[in-house]
Order: sequence, then structure tokens, then C-alpha cells
Amino acid sequence: MKIRLALLLTLILPIVWTAPSVAAGDRYALVIGNAKYPDADAPLKEPINDARDVAEELKRDGFSVDLQENLGHDGMLRAFDRLYGKLRPGSVALIFFSGFGIQSNRQSFMIPVDAQIWTEPDVRRDGVPLETVLSEINSRGAGVKIALIDASRRNPYERRFRSFSAGLAPIIAPNGTLVMYSAALSSVISDSGGDHSLFVQELLKEIRVPDLAAEETLNRTRVGVTRASRSEQVPWISSSLAEDFSFIGNLSGGSRPPGPSVATNYPPPAPPQAQPSYVPPAPPQPQPSNVPPPPPPPRPAATPTPLAEPTPLRLDPSPTPLAETTPSNNASQIALADDPTIKSLTDKLNANPDDANALYRRGQVYASKGAYSLAIKDFDDTIRLNPKDVEALNNRCWARAVVGDLQAALKDCNEALRLRPNFVDALDSRGLVNLKSGLTKNAITDFDAALRINPRLTSSLYGRGLAKQRSGSISEGNLDIANAKAMDPNIIQEFEGYGVR
Repeated sequence: MKIRLALLLTLILPIVWTAPSVAAGDRYALVIGNAKYPDADAPLKEPINDARDVAEELKRDGFSVDLQENLGHDGMLRAFDRLYGKLRPGSVALIFFSGFGIQSNRQSFMIPVDAQIWTEPDVRRDGVPLETVLSEINSRGAGVKIALIDASRRNPYERRFRSFSAGLAPIIAPNGTLVMYSAALSSVISDSGGDHSLFVQELLKEIRVPDLAAEETLNRTRVGVTRASRSEQVPWISSSLAEDFSFIGNLSGGSRPPGPSVATNYPPPAPPQAQPSYVPPAPPQPQPSNVPPPPPPPRPAATPTPLAEPTPLRLDPSPTPLAETTPSNNASQIALADDPTIKSLTDKLNANPDDANALYRRGQVYASKGAYSLAIKDFDDTIRLNPKDVEALNNRCWARAVVGDLQAALKDCNEALRLRPNFVDALDSRGLVNLKSGLTKNAITDFDAALRINPRLTSSLYGRGLAKQRSGSISEGNLDIANAKAMDPNIIQEFEGYGVR
């Protein structure tokens, strides 16, 4: 359900694991989340949660991870020195930074929380240059160098000495380097208003797909972010990799070493096969087990961690829905009205009530905050403007499922899958609808189909486990649930937020 085949055996059966060209212990990652900038009006909501989720995923993928939060200048330099000291020829080195970034003199700088920036030279004095870091990593012999930079945010510093926000600059990186920015060169984005960035939601979703080359993983992330943001946010990628590498899988240098991440007896999914078109389930009565598999959910801003394929939004890790906003809940209404992202989108809609992009994005933010009725209303209007908007249909399906409007939710999911067969998020969403409807066989069919597309889609794995338990396959259900919990410890709370226990 999170707002998205490959041989899974390498993930689960150590005997089949083949030794990669980079040794299992030679993957090192430095993950930094900087959120508490004194010069900002308030701490950033996304970087800490995103850094923690990225760190957990990289650990599962065989990286030795150094997770750091709210580092000042000296702290950042020490953290990079620790990384440099671990590297050996042929190592894989990965940097993830979430916080503020600024370009100056055609270089991109990661900004520490204690930066004192009032002039252009201050950027170069207090910032940590990405190019310098990658150059030092390269000098230590790292074979694969990856930098994931989620720092293209409007920041409180540039307006002091510039009339515009310059975003990040293209990078001159050594061979064997893969760099991704969360937004296009020289562009900036505003915080989503949620607890996780769209960039990291899509990134984690794609990293969890086995047997993808790293470049393909990031390209799919770019497509997912672009689609979910309606092209308002288009990540930038630069690659000079000279060898095959994947976060998980069989590619040279990227096989996942045996480790304590997922139960080793996880059953491999059946190979893809032609499947009949889905037949909407009838009221409680024996259901055919061959119900088709069309295409989590984008769980609008309040979805679980594993997102799959470019979805509209899918809230990440264990979304705890807020109280629905009703006329009697004035406090919640006021809080939502004061949210800066909602305010900005509402201003756009006041100027143009038919701005479909603003409607869709505001619906996502409402959903991420648990205001499902308001989210559904915005998705209603989005679909009114474009009845073939599969992202909005999927998000509305998911939101309706959460609030219990199951027949309407099923209709939305079926329509999304008719328009885009094998849309993994809609499959995941429809699995939730069927699970809540008590149609466990149909739920298993949908979750199976989603897992054939993305075997690490945690929400489908957990949902299938519940459905199997309820259909009497207790041991199989327990295994699915154990594997889902190993991948995402928050998955139980996430489903409780959907009203499923």
C-alpha cells in the first residue's frame, strides 16, 4: 500500500547467493539528517525521519551505516573523516544528506546546522562542498561512489544576499560516481508538509526492488517523483559508473550478502503469467481464486514505508492519521488552515479553482495529515477535471478504504486498473479494500499480483499475511507478517491507522 520480478531467491536463500565483486563488508554509508537550523523559522519536518528510514534500508542491503543527525560544521567534517578512514580499494561508498544545500561558484554545498551565512563567501566558509567529499572518497580507492542529496529546499540564508534561490549546481565528479539531487539543477522545492519527503518515499520504494542496476533504481525514482508531483519536482541524476552495481540483487558488485534482514525462508513469488481481468467480488460467497491481478496505493501522504512505482503519494512509515476534520473539530481545521503548504495551495486554488495540480497536491497533504474527508473532496475535484487521472483515482480509492467507504473505493481501484493495468499501487490499494471487506481470497490475489511486480512491497506482504491468517493458512500468514515486520517495524501501526488489526 504504500503510495509500487526478478529472482527473489538471492534475497532469501543464502545458498543461492553468489559472491559479489565488492565484498559483503565493503559497503559503507554516511547518512546525515539536518533539521534544526536556528536561522529557519522552525525545524524541518522531513530530514530526520528520512535519514532514519534510509539508514535502516541501507543496513538491510548490507551497508555499514553511520547515521548522524543535526550536525554542525565540525561534526560533519568528523563524520566524513570517519567514512574516509573505513574505505579500501574497491569499496562502495554512499552519502545521503537531507537538509539545506546552497550552490556557490558553481559548486554545491551541504549546510551544517550551525552555519552563519550572510554573504556569498560565508557559504564557502561554512558549507561542506560535495565535490570535495567525492574527490576524497575517490582518492581512497572506492570503486563505486553514490551521493543522494535531498537539499534543494528554499533556505533562510540566500534571501540575505540574493534575490532568488539558486538551488544546486551540476557536479564534476570522478569516474565511478552516481549522484542524484531531489530536484532539478538550480531549482528549489518547498517542504511537502508531511513527515517524509516525496523524494525519499520514491527512493525507498525503488531501492526495495531486487535486481535493478543502481542507475535504473534512481531513474525509476526520478520518474516516480516527477509523476507524483505532476512535474513540479524533477530530480537530477549524473552517472559515470564504470561497473554494474545494485542495492539488492544479482548484478555484479550488487548481490545482497546474507544478513539478518528478511526471514531466509521467504517463499519466492510465482513467475509472472497472463492473468484474467479482475472481476469485482460479489457479496460473501465462495470466491474464485483466479481473480485477476491488475495493478500502495499512493496512500496520500499518510501511507506506509514501501512505496511502489510512481504513485501519488502514499504516506510513508506508519502513518498515524489525525482526527478527521469536521465542523465540530475547529482546532484541527484551524491547524490545517495554518499549514504553510495547504495555505499556499489554497491561495493557488482561490486564484484558479480548476488548478488540477494544486487540487491533487492539497488532497495528498490532507490525506497525510489524516483529514480524509477533505482529501477525498480534493480528489473528487481532480477527477472531475480529468476522469482518467489514475493517480487521483488510486489515492481516492485508498482514502475511501481507510474511512470505510469500501464499495466506492473498489470502484475507484477497478477504474484505475482498467486505465493502467498492473498499476502496483492500485493493486495494493484494492488488496486493502478486499481485506477490509472480508474478501480474503480476492485480497490475496491482489497482494500476490503486487508482490510479483515488487517482492519487497511491505504493505502488500503484511496485508497478504493478514488475509492468509483469516483464510485459515496460519503458518503462511505468520511468515508473511514476520517478513513484513523485518522490513518495516512500523507496518503494524500503519495498518492500525487503516482500521485493520
